[in-house]
Amino acid sequence: MTTQTAEVSTKKTPTRRGRNKDGSGIMPYLLVFPTILLILVVAVYPMLDSLRISILDNPFIPAPAVVGLANFARVLADPEFRTSIINTVIFTVVSVALETVFGLCIALLINKTFPGRGLVRAAILVPWAFPTVVSAQMWFLMYNDQTGIITFILQWAHLLKPGDTLIGSTSGVIIAALITDVWKTTPFMALLILAGLQVIPMELYEASGVDGSTRWQSFWRITLPLLRAPMVIALMFRTLDAFRVFDLFYVFGKRSVQSMSTYANYFMFGGTASDFTPGVAAAVIVFLFGIVISIIYVYHLCFLDGQYIEASGLKSSA
Repeated sequence: MTTQTAEVSTKKTPTRRGRNKDGSGIMPYLLVFPTILLILVVAVYPMLDSLRISILDNPFIPAPAVVGLANFARVLADPEFRTSIINTVIFTVVSVALETVFGLCIALLINKTFPGRGLVRAAILVPWAFPTVVSAQMWFLMYNDQTGIITFILQWAHLLKPGDTLIGSTSGVIIAALITDVWKTTPFMALLILAGLQVIPMELYEASGVDGSTRWQSFWRITLPLLRAPMVIALMFRTLDAFRVFDLFYVFGKRSVQSMSTYANYFMFGGTASDFTPGVAAAVIVFLFGIVISIIYVYHLCFLDGQYIEASGLKSSA
């Protein structure tokens, strides 16, 4: 009798607080609702409205005519827009590649132990902390044809003629934007790669040293394979960010519409050079949004399907 009473007394009646620990009830939905509402208002609604405007002739007049895919045809038929897409792809690929290489080198350097390491890590992040438009304006002054230090150096090295400037041509604007973007965003890549380096167990390097491996062999056989997963995530974020850059080209190309139109995002503000209509501009937005979704899908298929993460040795044991 005593044993049965003890067994019964040890069983606790589930309370309301205990039932909510597993995520049941309405409270989790109430906590998530503000975030969902913000995403719907800030992201989903503007995209759906852009899709609606892209099939209209002029949405600012009563009962606008539905033109279907005519706005998309105008966009794709415009040679300047096609050229801007090529320039955008070139800028994205080159900038992301350079930032990845430089970021990896910087991360390997600051991952070592040395006096003042914390100060160096903080100082490296300073360029990334600046707003892009501020960085662009600062570099624009250095590209100035009269007082710019970079222009002076290029003219002194006979890479530019007297009176010329790097941002005086379309190709020069792209090069100037590349230099500025690499300077500003390389710390971001270095920070993400450094986070991946710090989770690699030191025992692996010690074991490889016992086996007689050189530092170069340890880098190729240990460091790079275990950095694949964080580097892929960093590459995806940087690719999407570089593809949507606008403020750099706006600052460097503000002398002429021709220079600004070297980048595809310029056309979102007015359409093509011959059709400054909201419908054409919305078609550009939808077209570029489709490219962004395609980039994410390609990254997902090639790198983020689980097999790549597992091959990197960073997949959770769960």
